[in-house]
Amino acid sequence: MQVKEFDVIVIGGGPAGVTAALRTRELGATVALVERERMGGVCTNDGCAPTRVLARAARLVRNASQFSDYGLSAPPPELDYEKLIQRTQHIIYRIHEKKQLIEHLKGAGAEVYTGAGAAGFADPHTVELADGTRLHGAKIILCVGGHARRLGLPGAEHALTHSDVWTMKQVPASLAIIGGAATGCQLASVFNSFGARVSLLDLSPRLLPQEDSAVSTAIAEAFRARGIELLTGIGGVERIEKNGSALSLHYQLGEETHSLEAEVVLMAVGWVGNVEELNLPAAGLESVRGYLPVDDALRTSVDHIYAAGDITGRMMLVQSASYDARIAAENAVLGGQQPYRRQITPHGGFTDPEYGSVGLTEAAARELEPDCLVAEVAYAELDRAVIDSHTEGFCKLIVSSETHRILGAHVVGEQAVEVVQLVAASMAGGIWVEQLAEVELAYPTYLAIVGLAARKLVDQLGVLPLAAEWRALGRPSAAEWERGA
Repeated sequence: MQVKEFDVIVIGGGPAGVTAALRTRELGATVALVERERMGGVCTNDGCAPTRVLARAARLVRNASQFSDYGLSAPPPELDYEKLIQRTQHIIYRIHEKKQLIEHLKGAGAEVYTGAGAAGFADPHTVELADGTRLHGAKIILCVGGHARRLGLPGAEHALTHSDVWTMKQVPASLAIIGGAATGCQLASVFNSFGARVSLLDLSPRLLPQEDSAVSTAIAEAFRARGIELLTGIGGVERIEKNGSALSLHYQLGEETHSLEAEVVLMAVGWVGNVEELNLPAAGLESVRGYLPVDDALRTSVDHIYAAGDITGRMMLVQSASYDARIAAENAVLGGQQPYRRQITPHGGFTDPEYGSVGLTEAAARELEPDCLVAEVAYAELDRAVIDSHTEGFCKLIVSSETHRILGAHVVGEQAVEVVQLVAASMAGGIWVEQLAEVELAYPTYLAIVGLAARKLVDQLGVLPLAAEWRALGRPSAAEWERGA
C-alpha cells in the first residue's frame, strides 16, 4: 500500500485542527488534516453553539414574562422541545455553510480526510485511518478534542451527558445535574427556564469553583431565587437506581447518605481528551489522567509530535485552542521554541443571569499583589439595566495599585459575556485604568458599567479626584456620563 508523505499531519478538524492546518500552509509546508466525523469540533456540533440556541430560547421565555410591564399582552409561550432541537440542528447547518471549512482548507492547499473514522498511530511518524489508508508525516499535531467524563459508579449507565440533550424528546419534569461548573450551570439555568424542577449537585462548596468567589455567590443566589435546588459540598455520588420511570440518585452529605428522585440524571463532571483510539503506545506516547502532557512549546514527550486544544488539559476553550494551534504549527514547521504564554482569555457562561470573566480572580490578584485595588458596581446603578428591568448583577474590576493596569474583571448580569470583552481589549492594549475611565462609552448601554467601575478605581487611586460639588455630597455613585473635574 502506498503511503502518502506530508510535512505535517494534523489529526482533528475542530478549531485547533483547522487553525493548525491553515497556519502550516501559510508557512509553506504540506499538510493533511484528518477528521473522524464532522468538521467543526465539539463546540460547533455538540457544545457551545447549540447550547447557545437553547439559552436563546430560555431568554425568550424569560423576556415574555416582562410583556405586561411594557404594555404588551400575549399568552405565555409554550415550548415545543422537539422543534427547538430541530432549530439547533438548523443553526449548526447554517454555521457549517457559513464557514465552508473543507473548501477553505482545500483552497489553502491542505489535503482533507473527513469522515475518516478512528485514526491512530501505526508508528511514530505514520497515521492509519479506519479504511487502512496510511499517511506519513515528518511532524504530527494532535488536535483531537475531548468528550464528557462519566463517573464510574453503580447505575452510571442510566445517566445522560450534555451530548444526549439533543436526542431528548421533551423537557423532563425533574432533572438532577451532577456537576456545578460551566456546563452544569448552563444546563441547569436553561432547563429551569423551560419549567423543569432542577437539582444541581457538586463536590465543591460553591458553584463555578474556578471563577471569582463573587461570581459564584451571585449565580448561586440567582439560581436559588429561580427555584433551582443547590446541593454543594457533597461527599460524592454513591449510585443511581432506576425505579420505574424515575431515577433515584444517592449521594453523601456529611456523615449521611441522602437520595433524590428525578426523571433524568445528567452528568457534567468534567472533560477528558480523546486519546483512546490514537494507539499512543505505537508512537511512544502515554496519556496522563486522560490528557496528553506538553511542554511550553506544545511538544509532547516525542520531539516531532505536538498537541493543541482540549487534549492537553489546559484551558479548554475555542479561543484557547486556536491560540495553541498557531503556536504548535509554527514550532512544528519552523523548528522553533516559541513558548506558550497564558493569554488574556475572556470567557463566561450563558446562564440567567450571564457571567463573564477575564484575568485574575480577586483571590489570585491579592496573592500576586496584596494591595491591589478592587471596585464593584451594581447593575442597579446602570441606566440601561433600569430601562430593561435587568438590574441583577455587578461588575468587579481589579487593578494594580503600582502600575494602574487591569489585573482582572468579573461580571454577572445581562450581556456579561459581551461586557467583559471591553475589559479584555483594554488589558491586551495595556492601558491604565484612568485611560479606560476616560473612554466615552455610548449611553445607555450595558458596557457603560465598565466605565463606572474604572472611575471608581481612579477615585481610589487619587489620580483624578471627583469635582468638589460631588465630593461634598459624600462621594455618591457617579452617573455614567459624569466625569470628574
